[in-house]
Amino acid sequence: MSARVRLWVFLVGAAGFAALFAAACFDLPAFGTVPHPYGARAVRAALSHHTSNVIASVTFDLRAFDTLGEETILFSAVLGTVVLLRQARDEHRKDPEPAVVHPRVRRFALLTLPLALLVGLYVIAHGQVSPGGGFQGGVVAATALHLLYIAADYRALERVRPLTLYEIGEAAGEAAYVITGLAAVLAGSAFLANVLPFGTLATLSSGGTVPVLNAAVGLEVTSGIVVLLARFLDQAVEIEEPGEDDGSPRDSGDNGGNGDGERERA
Repeated sequence: MSARVRLWVFLVGAAGFAALFAAACFDLPAFGTVPHPYGARAVRAALSHHTSNVIASVTFDLRAFDTLGEETILFSAVLGTVVLLRQARDEHRKDPEPAVVHPRVRRFALLTLPLALLVGLYVIAHGQVSPGGGFQGGVVAATALHLLYIAADYRALERVRPLTLYEIGEAAGEAAYVITGLAAVLAGSAFLANVLPFGTLATLSSGGTVPVLNAAVGLEVTSGIVVLLARFLDQAVEIEEPGEDDGSPRDSGDNGGNGDGERERA
């Protein structure tokens, strides 16, 4: 496709988008009028299913199928990263050297780590009651573990981060979401329908399947972020020159000392 054809395709698409966007803007309710009817319906639906957090009700009840797609996107991204950044046959792993950390940074990170981890778990557990949920709490919990990398060094992080366990946790979170949806089908309802007892409003047991799906997302996001960061951090301690540790000659090549099979990593 030539540059001229690409330009015309872009102009036609842009013109169509502009026309649709303008039509949608002119059809918006006037400023200062009553709230949009969808908001009122969402609030009524959340309260009818005893879910205090309306956002969680929309995410894990009204549009739970869309959330499955969002969770699957993260799962696929982490899986792709694991495959692309896996250790090659000619790569050798070197244990990282101990890092020098300022005492004040060490104390602050070590004091903040349990607090941040607790906040992340709290946000996940109370997603159907208060603002937050599995996505937000999962990111907080996963990044909280990496405060150990700041407080100590990479070896300390590795000791509390068994990757196999987190990889299983990511797959288990994705599977738990799908199994919950299939269980609703076996119960005679639609896929991912809210079929569990709604419980008491504003309690941890309220919301029916909302806390179950929320916990599944929290597990998947926490484990996925840990695995994702681990694969990128591992690049800093991989040796990709086959002859660096075994005494064999290195290929100087024409690129300033880096052989054809060598890739620079931070």
